[in-house]
Amino acid sequence: MSLFFLLTSVLYLLVRMRGSENMRILITTGGTGGHIYPAVALADLIRKNEPDSAVLFIGNNDRMESREIPARGYDFFGIDAKGFNGNSGDKLKSVSLMSKSYGICRRKIKEFRPDIIVGFGGYVTVPVVMAGRRLNIPVVIHEQNSIPGMANRFLQRFAKKIVTCYPEANPYFPEKKTCLLGNPRASVAKTVEKNREVLCQYGLQPEKKTIFVVMGSLGSSSINDIMKKTLQSLQDPEIQVIYVTGRDGYDEFIKDLNVSDTIRILPYCDQPTLVANTDLTMSRGGATSAAEITALKVPSIIVPSPYVPNNHQFLNAKAMLDAGCAYLLEEKDMSAETVLSLWDKLIHDEETLASMALKCASLGFENAAEDILALLHEVIGESV
Repeated sequence: MSLFFLLTSVLYLLVRMRGSENMRILITTGGTGGHIYPAVALADLIRKNEPDSAVLFIGNNDRMESREIPARGYDFFGIDAKGFNGNSGDKLKSVSLMSKSYGICRRKIKEFRPDIIVGFGGYVTVPVVMAGRRLNIPVVIHEQNSIPGMANRFLQRFAKKIVTCYPEANPYFPEKKTCLLGNPRASVAKTVEKNREVLCQYGLQPEKKTIFVVMGSLGSSSINDIMKKTLQSLQDPEIQVIYVTGRDGYDEFIKDLNVSDTIRILPYCDQPTLVANTDLTMSRGGATSAAEITALKVPSIIVPSPYVPNNHQFLNAKAMLDAGCAYLLEEKDMSAETVLSLWDKLIHDEETLASMALKCASLGFENAAEDILALLHEVIGESV
């Protein structure tokens, strides 16, 4: 018994040593902010809680992650990858790039010696995860959307665990591997201070009902056209509106604009802060926005972009609608009249707003980053 006790004690110490402050984590992500920002949120938590851990990102050489991630102080290694879209020639090129990147990733993984690889989606994750598993590195993949993307559907076979954000995604993955833990951006959102005095910075009154409208960091020219008519037609003096046009659309939007002094037009903003301190948010259905809105427990109207792959934003919005925390308004059905009618229906209905806020809890995983980090340690421990 004493020998058994000694061996188990040594094993326990080895697990603790590998799964604590000295973790080496390789994160692969890329293509869009919906993949990148959740990955950065997890890395930020690791850097804060476990500063001795080493974090390396692998992403596309020529996409936004190659700029955004190094700007945040993280080591970044770029590779070439391309989705399997287009004609047969394009697909052959994709296969060739993947094959080349697979070999490059094997060499980089051997050099970095990670304890675990975490994939946050995008085609760039495919050669990284495959190379990692070939080298017996445990893999966790994260799916931000309600319906999984093609990369994660393919990579599930290589993963020890799969983290989802919506119950609707779970049936696409093996039940024993799948954990509904949410989006790490929710953990960022929960730290935002709720103090309506922030509205004073915009010349608005904290006690008034306030609607915040934002259609992504770049905005939408088609939505801007509709919203210009909407705001010029708004006649309810009890409603304040903050509308974000996007940087590119701001100058055109404010040209010849005639609106009341209860409306503020911005080119860009700190989105979580304004979501937290307004009564109703109207936004796109991207994974990051949805995670922030639900974590902050703010009722919302979701206008999904019809231009994203696999109709992800519509499906995310449908999941929020089904949970009872949001209304779904498709862009094809959007007009000044429909927007004003929906605002009027919701903003003065305290009972409905309170119910929607309460139901956000079913999707607002405010401890998502912490729970995912704990899962990584668990997987590392099981792999010793």
